[in-house]
Amino acid sequence: MEGLFESGISLFQSLVQWLVAVIGHMGYPGIVGLMFLESSFFPFPSEVVVPPAGYLAYKGEMNLLLVVAAGIAGSILGALFNYWIAVKWGRPFFERYGKYFLVSPESLDKAEAFFAKHGTISTFTGRLLPVIRQYISLPAGLARMPLKPFCFYTALGSGIWVVILALVGYYIGDNQALIHQEIRKITYVLLASCAVLVALYIWRYNRKKKSS
Repeated sequence: MEGLFESGISLFQSLVQWLVAVIGHMGYPGIVGLMFLESSFFPFPSEVVVPPAGYLAYKGEMNLLLVVAAGIAGSILGALFNYWIAVKWGRPFFERYGKYFLVSPESLDKAEAFFAKHGTISTFTGRLLPVIRQYISLPAGLARMPLKPFCFYTALGSGIWVVILALVGYYIGDNQALIHQEIRKITYVLLASCAVLVALYIWRYNRKKKSS
């Protein structure tokens, strides 16, 4: 079991080294492409894309602001891809194939109704949460959330996450164990922050609903 764990760590380190080489070779378009994958259906973690780019920025081989901009651009493009899929095929697609994604017709009804009222806060906080960030664009597309607020709140949430990852790579370097440890701590902070933000949003929404 211990040998398997060590093999996994070694494989992960090899992946990171490969990503550093790819990003260093392809530059900012490489970040955009990899973050597009991370933000769409493909299970490609941003945690192994942006920190290496941040490390290259520390070494003077890339610009930190451009790294962040490229990461946000890729995230928006990937989110728009998922949004487009949901708009293009819409409800019939998910009613037919939704079982493979654990999506039922009832959950579609709830998602559409929910996003009609709370799409902005959902899109913003969803981009800050693990796993959810890859799929939050689908219910937004199904509910046909207006593109301007969708892109704005996607960029805002993605921007916070990308900045965090870039700074982690910039200040920690290529110490993968420490990067993983710090990202885990930051994720807990983000989860707590989103919970507080959502609670405040619900409180304000209920208060306005009672007064109207």
